[in-house]
Amino acid sequence: MAAPPLSSWPWASLGSYKYVLYGPVVWKVAEEWRQQGAAPVGSWWLHLLLLFAARGLTYQFWFSYGNMLFFTRRRRVVPDSVDFRQVDAEWDWDNLLLLQTLIGATLVGSQQQLLPSLKQAWDPRGWAIALLLHVLVAEPLFYWAHRALHRAPHFSRYHAAHHHASVTTPLTAGFGTPLESLLLTLVMGVPLAGAYMMGVGSVGLVYGHVLLFDFLRSMGYSNVEVISPRVFQAVPLLRYLIYTPTYLSLHHREKDSNFCLFMPLFDLLGGTLNHKSWELQKEVYLGKNDKAPDFVFLAHVVDIMASMHVPFVLRSCSSTPFANHFILLPFWPVAFGFMLLLWCCSKTFLVSSYRLRGNLHQMWTVPRYGFQYFIPAAKKGINEQIELAILRADKMGVKVLSLAALNKNEALNGGGTLFVNKHPELRVRVVHGNTLTAAVILNEIPSNVKDVFLTGATSKLGRAIALYLCRKKIRVLMLTLSSERFLKIQREAPAEFQQYLVQVTKYQSAQNCKTWLVGKWLSPREQRWAPAGTHFHQFVVPPIIGFRRDCTYGKLAAMRLPKDVQGLGYCEYTMERGVVHACHAGGVVHFLEGWEHHEVGAIDVDRIDVVWKAALKHGLTPA
Repeated sequence: MAAPPLSSWPWASLGSYKYVLYGPVVWKVAEEWRQQGAAPVGSWWLHLLLLFAARGLTYQFWFSYGNMLFFTRRRRVVPDSVDFRQVDAEWDWDNLLLLQTLIGATLVGSQQQLLPSLKQAWDPRGWAIALLLHVLVAEPLFYWAHRALHRAPHFSRYHAAHHHASVTTPLTAGFGTPLESLLLTLVMGVPLAGAYMMGVGSVGLVYGHVLLFDFLRSMGYSNVEVISPRVFQAVPLLRYLIYTPTYLSLHHREKDSNFCLFMPLFDLLGGTLNHKSWELQKEVYLGKNDKAPDFVFLAHVVDIMASMHVPFVLRSCSSTPFANHFILLPFWPVAFGFMLLLWCCSKTFLVSSYRLRGNLHQMWTVPRYGFQYFIPAAKKGINEQIELAILRADKMGVKVLSLAALNKNEALNGGGTLFVNKHPELRVRVVHGNTLTAAVILNEIPSNVKDVFLTGATSKLGRAIALYLCRKKIRVLMLTLSSERFLKIQREAPAEFQQYLVQVTKYQSAQNCKTWLVGKWLSPREQRWAPAGTHFHQFVVPPIIGFRRDCTYGKLAAMRLPKDVQGLGYCEYTMERGVVHACHAGGVVHFLEGWEHHEVGAIDVDRIDVVWKAALKHGLTPA
């Protein structure tokens, strides 16, 4: 069955190549620039591109603001987060901007002689005419057209996709079918056309009207209440002249009221005003939707480029596994400035959240970067940040807090023992998650393996892996120069299995072993000693670079969250969608099992299988 007309985008098959459609506009600007020998400031072509960029930044500003959970969490209308399904559905949200730019380019190209001059920068009469036409024409036109789109069969054909999710974002404002976008174009264009036809248009009016239109649309879809209820109490009439994010959110969820563009007056006149709007707006603004988390994963920033892989920067990047996208390079100086700012005056903050079986899980981040953990003078400050986060979580009633990577470094705080010993009265359970990390690595090893080569052998994870494998009668070549550390670990093994632990001091000793367990960085020269066909299992941060084409490289230990996870729309560093680091997953299992002990310090080898079975029982699967 053929799709209804104007229900799908003609350039949908182009994917990201759709931006080539801007080519003729860019070419026109370049041609005029060449002819004039300077920027063609009086060119409609140039202003089309500048306006597109400014509009994109407007949507991005509101998107970033709405997703800064550390700043907006208490005033979110719908507390849930956007999931990957919504991210993918709204991927081409900027089709609206592309369509309107192309329409503008068509008018400029075909009617350039009739277009007004851009020499007039400002004319207050034009603003007055545009405001009048907006109120008398644009608002009622949108209201009645919007109501029509909610009737069968138009809703299912043209408008249902726009209502696909109850959690709105500024990008949802731009997401829709071509018919909806043409309607918005008409509504936006009427005031501008009227002002120019009356000879009172100006460049300032074009930019001001279009950007204010986008600003108000983005504000309404931001899912964050920004207008104090005191304003409406002081000026009651104002509640009929400007909508709020709560007002718009009610429409998206209930679909039978609040149809206006920006002015609730037309819902009042049309009998479609949802009278819960103002009381709910007050509750949201006062933070009554805010809930304390049940579980917290305490992460840290890896490096400057990775600091931009967060939900409030670019969703197209944060919803995919981290990579050094070229599009992020121009923002590196800004990210560097933020690093200095965070180092000087910041504390642990909320980055993302999701729900699992009715419980709220959040990821907090210590405002410190990977390299800072290896600066001796920074050690005290980092531990203070972690300690304050633990105490804050304890005060909020968080049940389990899991420490990420360097936050549980043995040299930093003994794998979390520092905090547990200092605060024995803690109600929140502190978990390093290394037991499940070890379990993931061990269960990746094929059952027919007879010997393994282990680097980082005397580390917390290395020790647990060696002791576990020797009990399975697997020979473990433990790379370490310290005989004292090796013997200490060997004595922990039952007497009959101690023979399976072998100390080696050179990489050459593993040139016949095809299973390498990497807990320490390997250079290309060191990797050279592995025989062809070797598989490198990794528990080193950051992971090693794969230099050998005749070998295979595993990723960091990770697990996929259960299928019933909700509101997950953020990739955890280099992990695939729905996959989290094993230490994160270990904290989740600790919480789901309701275990009352802290998991800090040395790994209890006897609990490796217990934790693994618990993870599988609760629906977590190997990544």
